[in-house]
Amino acid sequence: MKQTPLSKNDIVTLEISDLTPDGAGVGKQKGYVVFVPKTAVGDVVSARIVKPLASYAYGKCEAVLIPSKDRCEPMCPVFSKCGGCLFRHIRYEAELRIKKGWVEENFKRIGSLPVLCSKILPSPQVDGYRNKAQIPCGTGEDGRPSFGFFAPHSHRIIPCGDCSLAPAFYSAVIRCVSKWMEQYGIRPYDEEAGRGTVRHLFIRDGRTSGEVMVCIVANADFLPHADALADSLRREIPNVVSILLNVNKKPGNRILGDRCVTLWGKDAITDVLCGLAFDISPLSFYQINHDAAELLYRTAADMAALSGEETLLDLYCGVGTIGLSMASRAKRLVGVEIIPEAVENARRNARRNGIANAEFICADAGEAAKRLVQSGQMPDVVMLDPPRRGCTPEVLDAVLRMAPSKIVMISCNSATAARDCAYLAARGYPVSRLCAVDLFPRTGHVETVACLEKSN
Repeated sequence: MKQTPLSKNDIVTLEISDLTPDGAGVGKQKGYVVFVPKTAVGDVVSARIVKPLASYAYGKCEAVLIPSKDRCEPMCPVFSKCGGCLFRHIRYEAELRIKKGWVEENFKRIGSLPVLCSKILPSPQVDGYRNKAQIPCGTGEDGRPSFGFFAPHSHRIIPCGDCSLAPAFYSAVIRCVSKWMEQYGIRPYDEEAGRGTVRHLFIRDGRTSGEVMVCIVANADFLPHADALADSLRREIPNVVSILLNVNKKPGNRILGDRCVTLWGKDAITDVLCGLAFDISPLSFYQINHDAAELLYRTAADMAALSGEETLLDLYCGVGTIGLSMASRAKRLVGVEIIPEAVENARRNARRNGIANAEFICADAGEAAKRLVQSGQMPDVVMLDPPRRGCTPEVLDAVLRMAPSKIVMISCNSATAARDCAYLAARGYPVSRLCAVDLFPRTGHVETVACLEKSN
């Protein structure tokens, strides 16, 4: 077996040169990489080796010998324990610089593409920006219901009744539900035993409308004393307009089940994004950072540069937010989504906003693209917003066969975006513009927008 340069419990001095999307600082000891969480670029630290491997090791910061100029006070009592925020210990300007560097590095290293990320657009809000929270429920050390967030790489709940990433009134919802559970003896779900009722508390708010949804995710078809919960929530949080039960009786760590029951009020809340009204149910995809999402969609629309004469194809369209936000600039919009409920939501959203030039197809993105090619419906611009795993070669090949003049790709994973853009670039669609938008401050996620134009 290959000898590791360092052994467990060795103490080393490291200068941190980079941060990973997992929130770990990168230091080197004679070329041997050591990852040290909760450090900052420019720190000189004393680190204890906790897991040495053949080509790298994981360490724990024992002391900051020379602090980085990027450091700031975390201002969160559970930052060192919770798995939510990664970068609360560094200034936001430094976080933006690091995220922009990740995008550039992935396009250079994975995509071998000679294109620079022109800029990163900051989120208008760094705290309180989340319009959705899925908060796990467990039993605290005192035997009482406890809401919080999972510790990194575990299902151990770190109690947190006041998360800085969410608006302040979310804490009032948590307190209200906790009090109701205690009063009526409603137990948290025990994942190992498969017993108990409440699994998660799901909260959504319309950032423009002000409407609030509270959803109890439960291991039950029926929620006891639901009227008392509704009365309490309506009294404590007047903006609550929707209280629901989501039934999830399946084992495993999937958060939401497939069935929702309205306990009180509306089935969905309404919000306005890019001037359009959208209905949002618990099962609907909707960007969690409203104001930054508008920046993201405006950036994509700017790259698409529609004149009003084009057919726009929106693959992976979800409930239609991206395509519908650009429909007024296109002659025709075609949206494609595999989830039937999302397609129906997209059609309803189009009707609600008086958009008559949009149609939506329920199909796999690759299959729908093939069908469009076969029917001769060639789009001028293709909008791609794939899941984190990126596009399949079948989808990319189908898009290439449609020969659009322009492809705009939005991605929450710059590594798969770089891979997919390299595939397209090698087949006649070089990247002409690249930009990042920070939808998730203080976390290890960043959105990437790339414009690919057909070469002559």
